[in-house]
Amino acid sequence: MSNYQEAVSFIKESFGTNDFIPLHVPHFGGNEKKYLADTIDTTFVSSVGAYVDQFEAMMASITTTKKAVAVVNGTAGIQIALKLSGVKSGDEVLTQALTFVATANAIAYNNAHPVFIDVDLDTMGLSPKAVEAFLTEFGELRSDGCYNKKSGRRIAACVPMHTFGFPVHLDKLLEVCAQWNIPVIEDAAESLGSEYKGRQTGSFGQSGVFSFNGNKIVTCGGGGAIVTNDIKLGEKGKYLTTTAKIPHPYEYVHDELGYNYRMPNLNAALACAQLEQLDAFLQNKRVLAAEYKTFFESKGIHFRTETPDTKANYWLMCVELENKSERDLFLKYTNESAVMTRPIWQLMFRLPMYRDCQKDSQEHALFLEERIVNIPSSVR
Repeated sequence: MSNYQEAVSFIKESFGTNDFIPLHVPHFGGNEKKYLADTIDTTFVSSVGAYVDQFEAMMASITTTKKAVAVVNGTAGIQIALKLSGVKSGDEVLTQALTFVATANAIAYNNAHPVFIDVDLDTMGLSPKAVEAFLTEFGELRSDGCYNKKSGRRIAACVPMHTFGFPVHLDKLLEVCAQWNIPVIEDAAESLGSEYKGRQTGSFGQSGVFSFNGNKIVTCGGGGAIVTNDIKLGEKGKYLTTTAKIPHPYEYVHDELGYNYRMPNLNAALACAQLEQLDAFLQNKRVLAAEYKTFFESKGIHFRTETPDTKANYWLMCVELENKSERDLFLKYTNESAVMTRPIWQLMFRLPMYRDCQKDSQEHALFLEERIVNIPSSVR
């Protein structure tokens, strides 16, 4: 317990306050008010406006992709990215059980079935070896794709999630999925600014999806983005997310089922101002991560750091406790001391709507579920 008391003191000292310390709050230190006022002055506050276009251009530039599509949130972005990849009702999608519920929900919104594969201990993200083992046991290549021999369903996509901004082992995962003719959609909701071998996460798969929720490293209150190097795919995504409306001077013509997943210009203005500060936010958080690492490791508590060949954005920083009992003690003590901490998510197959989904052993996910705790990670 003395270590936990010292941890609370260190965190409060790090943030320079004895008041309540949240897990992650937005930092508005740039052109946010100026750009928001501009949207009001011009009356372009809804889904049409210059800041939507600017936001999409900035996201494509940051991720070095050819096309970005602004959407209302990351969940909607994953839903559309899966639809664009060819996921149909009744298909299966490989993903991880150690994730925020939005990953699985986006699959279910397409009337597809999540299949939960284990994570790697070092990244806490989808394990290429576990995917390979699953496909070796259950996969069957046919002329129209990969099928699950157990369920008889087509495995239409794979969605790795870069947990807390730590990139998964992308090279091996992409290699395995290519062998089995399975497109990869990166759930990069938490990893804006993270790099794998010098490239931004979200730029490796057929498409990548980011979130700009209020607790993300860059926020616009609510929002998301799909990025891709397939321009036609991106254009189709823009079309579907803007109600599938065919351009016309005055007629309302919609030729297929579309979605009203547009990002309002108000949100885009806020996002542009935030993206201008991304590099500063990343550097600020890396300084905090280095301080945390020095402190926690001196107390014998494992602080999670980036893996070789990657650069993490340290969105939500986390410690790994010895066991569930220690985890619960740490959670109780910190929260009672006005330091907000949270356990990693419950595994998806514990939730009633995903209880019957196929899964592998989940050895690493179960280990991490009992030990990982997020600690205050805001830009200071």
